[in-house]
Amino acid sequence: MQMKKSILASLLVAALAVSMTACTSTPTQDSASEYVDDSMITAKVKALFVEDPTVSAMRINVETFKGTVQLSGFANNAEEMHRAVQLARTVKGVNSVKNDIRLK
Repeated sequence: MQMKKSILASLLVAALAVSMTACTSTPTQDSASEYVDDSMITAKVKALFVEDPTVSAMRINVETFKGTVQLSGFANNAEEMHRAVQLARTVKGVNSVKNDIRLK
């Protein structure tokens, strides 16, 4: 089971990294490398959610802009919400985490 989650997390990171590098940057982005960095942060946070037994990667959305991670969606309880924020803060390159997660 753990190996299955690790493989799924790795595939998720790879898929997100590949798909985001093909996107064009918006006028609010400073550079292509910053866009890729933000995409990688998002992928790494989502991978941590997939691997963690208390956080649902399917119900919590992750967006990153200039190193600020925004979490949104729904959590079953306060523990899941706080754990999601805690995991996001552990990713290298994250400057801050904005928590917009709502409790079900």
